[in-house]
Amino acid sequence: MARALNRLSDVYVRSTKLEAGRHSDGGGLYLNVATGGSKSWLFMWARDGKRREMGMGAFPAVSLAKARAKAIEFRTVVADGRDPIIERDKEAESTFGDAADKFLASMEKSWKNEKHRAQWKMTLEQYCAPMRAKRVSAIGTDDILAVLTPIWHDKAETASRLRGRIERVLDFARAKGWRQGENPALWRGHLKSLLPTRQKLQRGHHPAMPYGDVPDFVARLQVADAMAARGLEFLILTAGRSGEVLEAEWTEFDLDTGVWTVPARRMKAGKEHRVPLSDRALSIVRALYETRINNYVFPGHRKDRPLSVMAFTMLLRRMKVGQYTAHGFRSSFRDWTGDCTTFAREVAEAALAHEVGNKVELAYRRSDALEKRRKLMTAWANFCVKGESSNVVRMKRQRSQAVTGG
Repeated sequence: MARALNRLSDVYVRSTKLEAGRHSDGGGLYLNVATGGSKSWLFMWARDGKRREMGMGAFPAVSLAKARAKAIEFRTVVADGRDPIIERDKEAESTFGDAADKFLASMEKSWKNEKHRAQWKMTLEQYCAPMRAKRVSAIGTDDILAVLTPIWHDKAETASRLRGRIERVLDFARAKGWRQGENPALWRGHLKSLLPTRQKLQRGHHPAMPYGDVPDFVARLQVADAMAARGLEFLILTAGRSGEVLEAEWTEFDLDTGVWTVPARRMKAGKEHRVPLSDRALSIVRALYETRINNYVFPGHRKDRPLSVMAFTMLLRRMKVGQYTAHGFRSSFRDWTGDCTTFAREVAEAALAHEVGNKVELAYRRSDALEKRRKLMTAWANFCVKGESSNVVRMKRQRSQAVTGG
């Protein structure tokens, strides 16, 4: 950089007789005059023996005074070992709420289902409301504690997930250049020493309806005139996850062979899963196919969208069984299989898209036991749908008998 500063004057810069080329104001600031007479500002500096330059805007939109002010900022950036181009191109700092929304948008394609996205959005909006309008660089430990402390004991699982989500958003903000320093939402070495000890979190347990009550509940679903009722019955009969059922598309179904193939991108384990359909499950799909309105098997009220992620939850509440969850019916199915049938454990776990066994066993187990699982899902449907078959005995009446399986 040249040592002398402020070489140019307003009169000189405004002159229409300047030669084409670069005219130095000193300190790395140049007025660049094009052959046609147009003028713009350049900032030049050297890094690792190489000359670099960047544009600063056209004259007279950027005046000499403004150009000098920018040049002072960029000289400081260079002195600190940073890159002026990176600093210039940084986005304007966001509030925490804006940063959270931008982070969610950036992660959109990597999340498997709508329910997962909705949970992130809801927690970062509802619980973080007190700090959403605050500049992200100003978020500190006190802000995090104010959000987490009220729910730390009563909603331990939610609080733990929320802390992790806040940490991710603040990491995102730091990567964007909006904040510096340690992340105030870090657990180890930080919040672990500030938040009170609580009971160990219980993970993976969803309130499940006792399997003995499922047939009566399915009978109630069958007389309910609602798309959510069709979807929930289908979920129960297939032992599927909510996201898998809600986002099911017609292209995934082979109605001739009675197989639903869930693509890997929508499976929790990231592997394609074939589901053999019982007669009742297949009849639900065929009936809906005759009245289809979009690509989704269970369409919602919004155009070209499936049922809402809350559809099953709200239906359970309306039917006065809101203490249970849709996901819990997978447990109902698994308990029934273990208590009431002689189907092999591996078949039951395969029906739930669980992997069992060590790596060697998995490597040699090439088949997904589709036909064995078809027998199992047929037996489960016979149990769930009253009067469809008599080969499954209701556990309320005779708990000692079992269904034989392959």
